Amino acid sequence: MSFGPMTITAGPTTEPAKVEQTVQKPGLSRFARPALGLILPVGLAVLWELAVRAGLSNGRLVPPPSVIFNTFAELAKTGELQRHAAVTLWRVGAGFGIGVGFGTILGAITGYSGLSHRLIDPTLQALRAIPSIAWVPLFILWLGIFEASKVTLIAVGVFFPVYLGVMGAVTSVDRKIVEVGRVFRLSGPAMIRRILLPAVMPAYVLALRSGLGLGWMFVVAAEFMGASEGLGYLLIDGQQLGKPAQIVAAIVAFAVIGKLTDWMIAAAATPFLRWEDSFARR
Repeated sequence: MSFGPMTITAGPTTEPAKVEQTVQKPGLSRFARPALGLILPVGLAVLWELAVRAGLSNGRLVPPPSVIFNTFAELAKTGELQRHAAVTLWRVGAGFGIGVGFGTILGAITGYSGLSHRLIDPTLQALRAIPSIAWVPLFILWLGIFEASKVTLIAVGVFFPVYLGVMGAVTSVDRKIVEVGRVFRLSGPAMIRRILLPAVMPAYVLALRSGLGLGWMFVVAAEFMGASEGLGYLLIDGQQLGKPAQIVAAIVAFAVIGKLTDWMIAAAATPFLRWEDSFARR
C-alpha cells in the first residue's frame, strides 16, 4: 500500500522538470538556428580568402572577401551604396505591392469561381509563359525609361507566383472543412475568417516569398533599362569600368537585402501560422 503514495508523489517531482526542459529548448535554439545559416557562406568566403593569400589564385576576376569588404566600405563612405540600395528597395517594394494586390484578387476570384477560372486563367497562363526580357521593349514604348516601366516590370514578375499560389490554395481547400463550417451555420465573413483564411494562409505566405524572390530578379532587368541609380546600375557600371569587386559587392548587396526582406515576410506571417502542427515547424 505504501507504493501508491510514492508513485503519486514521484510524478509531480519529475514531470515539471521535463516540462521545463522542453520549454527552455526553443529559447536556446532561437539564436542558434539563424547562426547555422551563416556557416556555409562564411566558410566559403574564408576558404576563398585563404586560397588567394596562398597564391592559388590571383583573385582578379573573383576578388577575395577582403577586397569586396573594402569596396563596400568605400561605397558606404561616399554614400553611393545607401543611395543605390534605397532606390532598388523602393522599386521592389512598389512593384511587390502592386503585383501582390492584383495577384491576390485575381487568384481568389479564379480559385473561387469556376466560370472566372475558365474565362481568365487560360489567358494569364499564356502571359506567364512570356520571358521577362520580352516585356522590356514594350514597357519602354508604353511608359518610357523612367520609374513607371521599371515598377511595372517588377509587378509583372511578382504577380504570377502570387496569383498561382492563391488560386491553387483556394481550389485545394478541403470540402469537408467547409461542410463543417456550414454545419455550425457560420456566416459568410465567419466562414472566410475561421475556415478559408487559415486553410489558405500557408500557401499564400509561400507565394508571397516566391513573388518577392522574382521581384528581386526582375529588378535587375528593370534597372538595365537606362537606369542611373540602383544596385543594377552598380552592376553595369562595374562591368563597363572593369571593376569585378564592385560587381560582386552589388551581387552580395542583392543577396543580403533580399534575404532580409524574405525574413521580414516570414516573421510577419509567423503569428498567423501558429496553429500549424506540421513536421516542418520544429
